[in-house]
Amino acid sequence: MKRILVIFNPAASSGSKARAFRRFLDSRAGPNVTLAPTQGPGDATKLAAADRNHDLIVAAGGDGTINEVVNGITGKPLGILPFGTVNVFTKELGIPANLAAAWRVLETGRTRAIDLGCAEFAGQKRYFVQLAGVGFDASAVRAVSLKLKKKVGPLSYVVAGLKMLRTVHAPVEVAPGVTGVAVLIGNGRYYGGKVRVFPRAKLDDGLLDVCVFEKFGAWELLRYLPGILCGQHPKLAGVHYFQTAEFTCQTVAPFELDGEDAGDGPVKFSVKPGALQVVVPD
Repeated sequence: MKRILVIFNPAASSGSKARAFRRFLDSRAGPNVTLAPTQGPGDATKLAAADRNHDLIVAAGGDGTINEVVNGITGKPLGILPFGTVNVFTKELGIPANLAAAWRVLETGRTRAIDLGCAEFAGQKRYFVQLAGVGFDASAVRAVSLKLKKKVGPLSYVVAGLKMLRTVHAPVEVAPGVTGVAVLIGNGRYYGGKVRVFPRAKLDDGLLDVCVFEKFGAWELLRYLPGILCGQHPKLAGVHYFQTAEFTCQTVAPFELDGEDAGDGPVKFSVKPGALQVVVPD
């Protein structure tokens, strides 16, 4: 039987949902399943990097927890138990939201090799599994209230995004002649849930999908939203969509990785083909 290390954030949520989540984890603990709670930011990365005793490392949490684990894991497959605010990556992989069903995937699923996105900035290198953003959406991520996030979940991002619509954002240059205030980068198709912002993306094609909005205010949101929901926005005026193995954002604007504030540019994005093994439904 495979030995499993479950890394989780005990402070990720509160109330009855959090208690039920902890009861579920405790019910799975045993000789072959070790629970490893984090104590603060960066702990999940350290725990994954230090492990030498398990065959499978499980990130139990949301996209932020997954991102931290991925940045520490080496040579072992990743398993996922979804318990986050949005869980975009698990939706991309088709992993069930139900914890018991997700655990069955860990036991009976297959291992799939996928690409990893990579961000290089200020002498650092950090990987991401699903998406990244520079400018508008990263500013919204930075503005999210953690207190509100625990209370209303995904709506906290909507509130922050609406505030950003009233803010002037610095332009971000991504290529000669291609500049915008909102630069979204996808390894997979989905953004903000099951919204196909990157309709051509595949997790194993060795490419990043880049969607650049020249402007993004209240008027642009109304104009772009129907196209985004239908996956037709790449055809709209003021939107640039392309695929590439690497590019650089020359900017001092903030950027985010997998929905977590990561810092300020300039930042270079690239892809590492087939770098991560992840357990998915068979």
